[in-house]
Amino acid sequence: MEHISFLVAVVIVSALVFDFTNGFHDTANAMATSIATGALRPRTAVLISGVLNVAGAFLSTEVARTISGGIVDDTLVTPGMIFAGLVGAILWNLTTWLLGLPSSSSHALFGGLIGAVWVGAGQHGVHFDKVVEKVLIPALASPLVAGVAALFATYLAYRLTARRRQGSVERGFRIGQIASASLVSLAHGTNDAQKTMGIITLTLISAGSLPHGSGPPVWVIAGAGLAIGLGTYLGGWRIIRTMGKGLTDIRAPQGFAAETAATTVILTSAHLGFALSTTQVCSGGILGAGLGRRLAEVRWGTAGRMLVAWCVTLPAAAAVGAVAATVVVHGGTAGIAVIALVAAATAGGIVLASRRNPVHYGNVNDTHQVNVRPEPVAATR
Repeated sequence: MEHISFLVAVVIVSALVFDFTNGFHDTANAMATSIATGALRPRTAVLISGVLNVAGAFLSTEVARTISGGIVDDTLVTPGMIFAGLVGAILWNLTTWLLGLPSSSSHALFGGLIGAVWVGAGQHGVHFDKVVEKVLIPALASPLVAGVAALFATYLAYRLTARRRQGSVERGFRIGQIASASLVSLAHGTNDAQKTMGIITLTLISAGSLPHGSGPPVWVIAGAGLAIGLGTYLGGWRIIRTMGKGLTDIRAPQGFAAETAATTVILTSAHLGFALSTTQVCSGGILGAGLGRRLAEVRWGTAGRMLVAWCVTLPAAAAVGAVAATVVVHGGTAGIAVIALVAAATAGGIVLASRRNPVHYGNVNDTHQVNVRPEPVAATR
């Protein structure tokens, strides 16, 4: 590999920062239901999730190849465009984290990259057919598939255990949740860590450090895995609260069903090279599990806000990426410095704002802060 320039190094660091935000943004995908049901203690859950995210990063590189040579023309992309796209993705991740909204880190990344490349290289720099095939169609289909699977799995779980003591049923499914939540974490690393691998690989290709069509080198795989694992360990407690307590009154059988359905969809998609959103898949699974239990309450207001965030994520990140790319393309090194300073100041402001109402492992299950009503006794089976 040829010498890496300063700009390429900046882009690689930015990609790892995005990967870090992806980790704490998406911890809820794997562990929210296990924490909510008491199957795992909060800090134990994020530790397990972080380790398995790192392990999952080494299982496949199909999604990374989709990003590095699929949705954009790698012969037209420059490191400056990639940097601009990453800025859009990072700022959107931090904004939705502050709001406690489980939006898609994946779509933030795709949006930022598409907006930046469109401005920097023109419309022909984006492979819109691949965007539809590999991003948009999976985004529509995956939460529906996971939701339907979780609904039937939950219904079947309660039917099969209807005559058993509910205390024993809950304990059994909590044990099962340790395995199912761990599999979601492994699948998350397999899918989401690859997106950063793909971005770094695309950067190295655009800089001439790797030949066109290359897969991610081992050091890129390791770096992306460690970054997402560290972010996961720190825990996105705000989003864990929303996913675990804000959507429905989750119990152990539902949590097991939701996690198993989500794992199946994520691993299948990773094998096929579909860069789907694990947030959307897991949210669909939780909603399906909520609908699968008789008299369980589904909070459609929270679900509606999440749906709005999903719809806005890609275009919002694309807009920020496009603005950043405009400054970078016309401003050169000075433009990159300006965008970096503005992004750092904005990120710092978001972090400071989050301290006004802190959410941490000690209060993540406090239901009064997410407007959750106690479940009536009649809802038990």
